Amino acid sequence: MSDARVGYEPFDCAPALRLEGYERVTQLRFEGISGRLDRIEALIERLERRVWLAVYGVAAAVLADVFLKFLQVSP
Repeated sequence: MSDARVGYEPFDCAPALRLEGYERVTQLRFEGISGRLDRIEALIERLERRVWLAVYGVAAAVLADVFLKFLQVSP
């Protein structure tokens, strides 16, 4: 009887298929979250560049104002 069972093909049982489905869904969720995090990081980097540009712009404007006032005071 054991010789007859050797010819059977292996099969997947329902719990194993359900587990594979959960694993695939979890993998897709993590890929989606990872993609969103990458996009958020890129947006934060762009925002950081804009903030530094604004800070340097304000600093330049203040220094220019101080320089112009200094020129007006000393003839």
